[in-house]
Amino acid sequence: MDGIAGGAPFTMEDGFSAPKLFSQGYSYTYDDVIFLPHYIDFPTDAVSLSSKLSTNLTLSVPCVSSPMDTVTESSMATSMAALGAIGFIHSNNSPSHQASLVRSAKSHRLPFTSDLVFLSPSDSILSADDFASSPCIFVTQSGTRHSKLLGIVSLSDWQALPDKSEARRVSDYMKKSPIHSLPNGSQLEDVSAYLAAENLDFVPLVRRHQDDEEEIVNVVTSAELERIKGFPKLGLPTVGPDGNFMVGASIGTRESDKERLEHLVKAGVNAVILDSSQGNSIYQLEMIKYVKRAYPELDLIGGNVVTMYQAQNLIQAGVDGLRVGMGSGSICTTQEVCAVGRGQATAVYKVSSIAEQSGVPVIADGGISNSGHIVKALVLGASTVMMGSFLAGSTEAPGTYQYQGSIRVKKYRGMGSLEAMTKGSDARYLGDTSKLKIAQGVVGAVADKGSILKFVPYTMQAVKQGFQDLGASSLQSAHELLRSGVLRLEVRTGAAQVEGGIHGLVYYAKKSF
Repeated sequence: MDGIAGGAPFTMEDGFSAPKLFSQGYSYTYDDVIFLPHYIDFPTDAVSLSSKLSTNLTLSVPCVSSPMDTVTESSMATSMAALGAIGFIHSNNSPSHQASLVRSAKSHRLPFTSDLVFLSPSDSILSADDFASSPCIFVTQSGTRHSKLLGIVSLSDWQALPDKSEARRVSDYMKKSPIHSLPNGSQLEDVSAYLAAENLDFVPLVRRHQDDEEEIVNVVTSAELERIKGFPKLGLPTVGPDGNFMVGASIGTRESDKERLEHLVKAGVNAVILDSSQGNSIYQLEMIKYVKRAYPELDLIGGNVVTMYQAQNLIQAGVDGLRVGMGSGSICTTQEVCAVGRGQATAVYKVSSIAEQSGVPVIADGGISNSGHIVKALVLGASTVMMGSFLAGSTEAPGTYQYQGSIRVKKYRGMGSLEAMTKGSDARYLGDTSKLKIAQGVVGAVADKGSILKFVPYTMQAVKQGFQDLGASSLQSAHELLRSGVLRLEVRTGAAQVEGGIHGLVYYAKKSF
């Protein structure tokens, strides 16, 4: 815009375009940069966050849980799918165990999973601990899930036994079939109404197979339903063509991972991530070619990458998505140990710039600490954000809660930590078989955050408000505004970052919702 100031023409230009800002030779993190606000002409509720996970898969919520063994197993994957996002189950386990976690997550249609306990008729219940966290124990012919159901023992019925200390066979006092149950596809409202009508504390959910055999896949308690009623209303779940929740999983790039992949495909996995610390390698390129040849319909996400050159190599090899980030995670020490990596804001922008030309979606992996970071990652070109520490410590994350002083925490560790590598995650490091293991991550703890069914919807509402301030009603429009130069950015000084946070108070309590 031209104008007159003291008789001389001038051009009004605020901030920098993204190409200009990110071509100055600096490696920027999310906190280093800030967007300048744009024009608002729509309400927050008009913002759509629907986005591509990969070339063939779409999510209504652009969030992905990281394939870490303290973040994503079946419970996390189930709840992420219920929210409209997706979870990637880690591979720091045996191929059969990982496949069973995928099957478990895909078998559910409600946003939680229960630890089911099975006994045979000749077994005994000696302690309430035998129930684990389940309200009941199922008695089947062989004592396994895949066997004919004979009866059920509820925790309350066992506690009422006058002689429960004796090693009695469960067949002597179990409640015999048929028992109350509902189809696995039942909705929350249907389950709640059934429990109330039958005056039940819990009800098993069963899946009927083609041979008319029934398999128990979940148990829903009235207490769980009451807890979920207090959460924000769920949106559109992430469901595949088979009508089941969509679930992802990770594999490595070793020869043995081809067998792991076969297990996952048979389990119905919807997408696979090649879990490598540095994705631009002969190991990954050969694995990409193998996967696309053996399973051409399977969506494959490559990475991790941080440069345009790395990204181009994987795109040419045939990936359906790219995972961006190296050393930006809260428990990752790659940049410190290996002197390689890139600031996450710069990495996301650069990789997205080249990936967009081929229509390959980008997952921004790491560095997410708040809703503002999610806004920055998405607007800078990512289609989804992958989160580890942001979801760790939640009810759905693997592990048990412990107390550190008065704070309730769960363990959270990097897959490059020595502790994780002793279980097999060293396969992420380019197939290195050396006995000298060098840590590129740490073991820590994260405070209890409650359920992701509560805090993820609130976080997404904050993200929508950020998009509204930028004048972008969708991810697609945000990317267009950035590419056209309409959206402007600046670098924040250290003082500006302090000013942009909470400061100058003697005391405060920080609650986001």
